[in-house]
Amino acid sequence: MWFDEASVYQIYPLGMCGAMEGEGPRILRVLDWIPHIRSLGCDTVLFNPVFASDWHGYDTRDYFRIDPRLGTEEDFARVCGALHGAGIRVMLDAVLNHVGRGFWAFQDVRERRWDSPYKDWFQISFDGNTGCNDGFWYKSWEGHDELVELNLWNDAVVEHQFSAIRSWVERFGIDGLRLDVAYCLPPAYLNRLRAFTNGLKPDFVLMGETLHGDYNRWMGDGMCHSVTNYECYKGLWSSLNDMNLFEIGHSLARQFGPEPWTLYKGKHLLNFLDNHDVERIASKLRDSRQLPVAWGLLFGMPGVPCVYYGSEWGIQGRKSDGDAALRPDIPTPRSDALTELIGRLARARRSSPALLYGTYRNLQIQNKYLVFLRETDGERVIVAVNASPETQWAHFDAGAGRGVDLITGEAHDFGGGSQLEPFSVRYWRTQ
Repeated sequence: MWFDEASVYQIYPLGMCGAMEGEGPRILRVLDWIPHIRSLGCDTVLFNPVFASDWHGYDTRDYFRIDPRLGTEEDFARVCGALHGAGIRVMLDAVLNHVGRGFWAFQDVRERRWDSPYKDWFQISFDGNTGCNDGFWYKSWEGHDELVELNLWNDAVVEHQFSAIRSWVERFGIDGLRLDVAYCLPPAYLNRLRAFTNGLKPDFVLMGETLHGDYNRWMGDGMCHSVTNYECYKGLWSSLNDMNLFEIGHSLARQFGPEPWTLYKGKHLLNFLDNHDVERIASKLRDSRQLPVAWGLLFGMPGVPCVYYGSEWGIQGRKSDGDAALRPDIPTPRSDALTELIGRLARARRSSPALLYGTYRNLQIQNKYLVFLRETDGERVIVAVNASPETQWAHFDAGAGRGVDLITGEAHDFGGGSQLEPFSVRYWRTQ
């Protein structure tokens, strides 16, 4: 499947396009970013919510209408057409578990109460109340009254959502969906959604947002093709902050290692250093010199790497400063040494069957450096990172005498140990 080889670029459009207030064709700003996205080696754009909402996009008002703060249907179709024309696939954020209080069907319930034909679209009791004082109780997502949970056991709700998804394919040619809070979606609903989307478009992808637990609960035949890898997200930054690369090495081995009990061999989880819900990696790391190491691990480990807009040149963003700090207005992209490195990492991964599909095995783990092997029948690539400010010498069985770095093209001799420069990343294809 194409998603297994993808490098994803994530955009929170209401933020990046400066669209939280007012109306207008702000989504057209994305057109100016397309050359930058291509230069990063990314071939898929994931848009966070683009449909009409009460405020932040996850409080949907209308699944069929582009948020007027971003522009019109024609504006978004133009953006999707330009991305596809540049060889970039498009995925949308599908918020299917809940809607905003401004959702048209919920507004009908507020007005007509038990006489509304949509009252069974939600989980409602007319004998209770909420903090919004509607005169009835309704189930909300994790207790947030502004997010009204839908009754996904109701066929009318499902048919409405599926009709919207079909229209997204027909109007915008989308190639897949990110399923918001997929861990809340009933397995029977996921089965039904997968069967429906299988018939929409060849290789249509469902990628679910999951946090903790066994991701096989939501990923596999008849469910999501992929899920978010929050376990390794945590390990990627905390192993660097603690100078303890055993953490991420053991997490990767637990997920993808050679033992028969490991969890996700052959599967392609979405890997990330940050996103619209968490602090930027440049704010999370105590030593910004480790940024190349973090990105090197992201593109070298099994799975699909995702770049969140702006993090490719190391912008800051702390969760304590609110959502706006994580989802900023950025008129134009930048390019610097980190951006150029990410482009080289993405191209190295794209050129390597081992980095795309290979098995995983740790060759050497130390607190300050990590060396692991990605291997297919036709190729072996050794990934080595040094997270420290000192040169390290790694002694491991490379299974070969020489190699070439896929990032720089430089030849390497494994005899006598391998020198790892401070804060360095190496992808050695063995010879």
